[in-house]
Amino acid sequence: MRFDILTLFPEMFEAVLNNSIIGRAQAKGIIDLQYIQIRDFAYNKHRKVDDYPYGGGAGMVMQAEPIFQAYESVCRNLDYKPKTIYLSPQGKVFRQSTAKRLAKEKHLILLCGHYEGVDQRVLDEIVDAEISLGDFVLTGGEIAAMAVVDAVARMIPGVLKSAEAFSEESHFHGLLEYPQYTRPEIWHGKSVPEILLSGHHKNIEAWKRETAIRTTFQKRKGMLGRASLSDEEKKMVNELKKTQNM
Repeated sequence: MRFDILTLFPEMFEAVLNNSIIGRAQAKGIIDLQYIQIRDFAYNKHRKVDDYPYGGGAGMVMQAEPIFQAYESVCRNLDYKPKTIYLSPQGKVFRQSTAKRLAKEKHLILLCGHYEGVDQRVLDEIVDAEISLGDFVLTGGEIAAMAVVDAVARMIPGVLKSAEAFSEESHFHGLLEYPQYTRPEIWHGKSVPEILLSGHHKNIEAWKRETAIRTTFQKRKGMLGRASLSDEEKKMVNELKKTQNM
C-alpha cells in the first residue's frame, strides 16, 4: 500500500514511522511511505506558502496552489485518483472501523494542514474525506497523519505476524481488550488469574470475552451500543447496569 503525505514538516515523520513495525513493513516493501514537502511548490523565492485570510481574522492560511501542485506531483502519472484525506479538527472522528476500511485502499494521500487552516477551494477540489483524532486542536496535521498511517498500516496483511495480532485488540470488535499478563506468575503478591494457567482453551476464550465486556462497561460504556453481543451477553450487560445502579 502506498501513502503520500503532503506536509510542511516531512522530517517529523521519519523518527516515528521508520522504526518498529511500520519501519519493518517498509523494509519488506509491504507499504511505501513518501513525504512531499509543500514548500517545494511555492511560487516565490522565500518558499512562502501562507497568506493573510480574506475577511480578517487571526493567523495565516495555507494557499491553494502550492498544495495543489504537491498533490499533482503525486497524481500526474497515475490512471486513478488516490483517496485523499485532510487531517482536520472538523473531520469525522477516526475509529478502528475507519482504519479497517482505509486499509482496503491501494493508495492514500494525507494532507497535513498548518497555521489557521487551508484555503477551502483546494480542499473542495482534491479532498475526499476529512479525519479528526478527536475534539481537540493540534498545531498541525502531522501527528494526526502519523496516527492514521500507523493504525491503517497494521491492518494490511503481512505487516503484523498474523491477523490475530490485531483482531483481539481493543476496538477491533467494538470492545476493549481483556487484561493481559506475563511472567512471573506472582508479582507484588498478585497472581495471574487461575483460568489463564489452566490450559483449557475454551474456558480461557470465554473468560477473555466476558472480561472484555466487563472492561468495556467499566471504562467505555458507550461502546457497548455498537458492539455485536449475543443475547446472553446483553443479559450480562443489563445485570452490570443493575448492579451499578444499586
